[in-house]
Amino acid sequence: MLSALRQFRSSSSSKNVNFSVKYLPHQLYPEASKDGEDKYEWYKKSKYNDSEEKMQMYETLMSTYGKQVGIEFDFHGTVANTLDAHRLIQHYQEELGPEVADKIVKSLYDQYFTRRAHPSASETLVKAATAAGIDKAKAEAFVADEYEGLQETKLLLREQMSNGIDSVSGEAPVQ
Repeated sequence: MLSALRQFRSSSSSKNVNFSVKYLPHQLYPEASKDGEDKYEWYKKSKYNDSEEKMQMYETLMSTYGKQVGIEFDFHGTVANTLDAHRLIQHYQEELGPEVADKIVKSLYDQYFTRRAHPSASETLVKAATAAGIDKAKAEAFVADEYEGLQETKLLLREQMSNGIDSVSGEAPVQ
């Protein structure tokens, strides 16, 4: 999706069109713990019935796809609950707009998919916020207050579920 948007924005057709992307939360694995677990082992067990061979096939395929668009996937790290990441995105999207939310999402994707970052660790969230131009002290204060924006984000999650949303659209950023 992001590649298609970049391509459109650079075309002559985009001169007469204005749009922005609004991010809405969806958790693929809402039952995941906040602490998380080993990403590679989790994928191998939950997606490939503990088959090392199938996991290696997946890794090879995704690495090939990633390299075609400049992404060096790292299949290790932590898979965990992403509620706090969604809370961060929603808060700053409402406060500072879709461009800031887009930068946060790009940073989160890059950190998770290529740098083994825990998807909801305070360090990951603050890094994503500062990559989007948010003052570090403000970002740290928001991340530390685990209740700020929580109800609004949970409401949006429930709304998406009631609308039948059952997947995430997006891609890791091109570096």
